[in-house]
Amino acid sequence: MEPSACEGELQPAHKKDLKAFERRLTEVVLSYRPPTFRWRILLSAMSMCTAIGAWYWLRDPRTTVVPLTESLWIHPIFTAATVTLIVLFILGIQKLVIAPQIITSRTRNVLGDFNMSCDDTGKLILKARQSNNNST
Repeated sequence: MEPSACEGELQPAHKKDLKAFERRLTEVVLSYRPPTFRWRILLSAMSMCTAIGAWYWLRDPRTTVVPLTESLWIHPIFTAATVTLIVLFILGIQKLVIAPQIITSRTRNVLGDFNMSCDDTGKLILKARQSNNNST
């Protein structure tokens, strides 16, 4: 019977495969960093505009007197920021903001079956082999 890749030491071909996989995973995770940073800045800016606009909108004494549409028309920054924020969430900005974490968590789930894991940058972590104490 031939020893499998999981038994004993890794063979040189398997080490090369793991290194290639690690390089590619690291490359994919790092390629998401710049766009993710930009989406986070955009989300933060829109959230701040919405919060500041909401503060002025709620502090305005006319808000309780005039109809909602007129009140929103009086506060265009709040209205535009809120509409933009809603559109961004409909388009899935929450997924774009955490894309690297989604990739690494899904990879960890798959690698768990092979007694491995990865860190947040995509570097592989080989876990210690568990010994089977089923011998009687």
